[in-house]
Amino acid sequence: MFASDYPLLSIFWSMLFFFVFFLWIFLLIQILIDVFRSHDLSGGVKALWVLFIIILPFLGVLVYLIARGGKMHEHQLQAAKEQKQEFDTYVRQAAGAESTADQLHKLADLKDRGVISDAEFDAQKAKILG
Repeated sequence: MFASDYPLLSIFWSMLFFFVFFLWIFLLIQILIDVFRSHDLSGGVKALWVLFIIILPFLGVLVYLIARGGKMHEHQLQAAKEQKQEFDTYVRQAAGAESTADQLHKLADLKDRGVISDAEFDAQKAKILG
């Protein structure tokens, strides 16, 4: 109605609808990722959620956000923690962390020089191997 009289308003409404449409697509993708990431859902329940979201997209997204919106945050935090642990492990390996044999050799050297006792040696050896 107003868009035909004011071209600037037409551009504004077009941009608003475009933004909302891509926001909804982003939300839909996040929900689908969360459905498949959820370990607490069985395969059948995941299939039902996907069908519900595909058949009734707007209602499906809203219902999912109401029913499982809190779990989405928990799943994202868990995935971030796992990714950080994997990255930290990779960095330690890439940085050339000492192997178990190197650590045991240094520990035996400390024992031979009398820096640590037999009990401390056994405790540290168990810690390295276990």
